[in-house]
Amino acid sequence: MSIANLAGLGPKSAQMLATIGVTTAADFLAADPFELYRDMKQAGVPVSLNLLYAMIGAQENRPWQLVKQEQKTTILLRLDDMGLAPKK
Repeated sequence: MSIANLAGLGPKSAQMLATIGVTTAADFLAADPFELYRDMKQAGVPVSLNLLYAMIGAQENRPWQLVKQEQKTTILLRLDDMGLAPKK
């Protein structure tokens, strides 16, 4: 199975992940989505919170909208701890 076939992700997400060397679904599923987000951000990939929600959702086999609704605060706190919180 390719990354683009995982729920909530598609070809664009797969291309973004490929820029940091994540090219298989197995590699993606074994990785921490927060670290993937950080690595893509550091590589200059235009990441968004929706992409992070989608990556978490794909790993948990849940819709990204549900991840956002139920885990947004926890996700934002973790990003803040990593120094990656979005600026308002």
